[in-house]
Amino acid sequence: MADQARIAETVAYYRALDENATVRRHFRHADEDGGLWHFEAVPDRGELIVVKQAELTPAGRLHRYSWQHLEDDHGFLTDQPIDLDEDPVEAVPAEEFQQAWTR
Repeated sequence: MADQARIAETVAYYRALDENATVRRHFRHADEDGGLWHFEAVPDRGELIVVKQAELTPAGRLHRYSWQHLEDDHGFLTDQPIDLDEDPVEAVPAEEFQQAWTR
């Protein structure tokens, strides 16, 4: 029962961030295996929290994560904020993120 409550709380948090965001930032990251990651992040309490994440694998498979689909057998929505000083991400236009998300 505690796990279900934790999951419901997590979903509610990410949903509220996503639905109430007035500012959204978009990033991409190419990993060392040839995968391409796109992130949509919103500010919350001084941090950039990822609310949507799309991963295109080297094999061409797309995995999407958000409050509507937090995890599956392949992966999960990151629970770590984006740190622009530390994370190897580059800012991209919202249109690029949307293309990756809706592919």
